[in-house]
Amino acid sequence: MRQGEAFVTTRTEEETEYIGMVVGKALRVPQVISLQGELGTGKTVFVRGAAKGLGVRDHVSSPSFVLLNIYRGILPVYHFDFYRLEEAAELEELGFEEYLPGEGVALVEWGERFPFVMPRERLLVVLERFYDHGGEGRRLWFTPYGDTAAAVVEKLIETITWKVDGTLNRVPLVFNDDPGGLGG
Repeated sequence: MRQGEAFVTTRTEEETEYIGMVVGKALRVPQVISLQGELGTGKTVFVRGAAKGLGVRDHVSSPSFVLLNIYRGILPVYHFDFYRLEEAAELEELGFEEYLPGEGVALVEWGERFPFVMPRERLLVVLERFYDHGGEGRRLWFTPYGDTAAAVVEKLIETITWKVDGTLNRVPLVFNDDPGGLGG
C-alpha cells in the first residue's frame, strides 16, 4: 500500500453503508469520489451511506438508467453511474464537468470507464467481494489523490472500530467540527 491508502472490510450491507456514512460525514468541502467494483459489490450502498452522512434525507437509488441523481444535503450530492455509457460524448450531454466537483460531492460509479474525465484530486474507492471462513464480505480500498481526500481517509481510519466478534462497531457519528451529528 502507498502512504495514505487504506482498506476496510465489511460483512453486511449495513456495514458498507456505515463506512459510506463516515466518509460523507467527513466531507464538508466539494470532492469527487470515484467508485469501482464489479456488479453487486455495494457501490450504490456506499453512496447511500455517504449521502446520509451529508445530510440527505431522500431515498438514494442507483442512477443506472437516468445516469445522474441529484440530492440536497449539507452539500449537493451528484450521484453518477457510467455503467451504461458508451462514449465520452455522452458525458458532455449530461454537463458532467459542471459537477466535478462543482459545489458539492460527486459520487461516480464505474468512474474507471472514463478515467480521463476524473479530476486529479479525488478519492478512489474500490470495492471487491471476497470469501473466507466467515463467508462473503467486501474489501473497500481507499486511495486519496489530494489533501481533501487524504483528510477524509484519515478521518475514516480514526473513526471506525470493530467489536470483539469482528463486526463493525457502528457508533453514532459526531465529529468535533459538527457537534450535532447525524447518529449512526
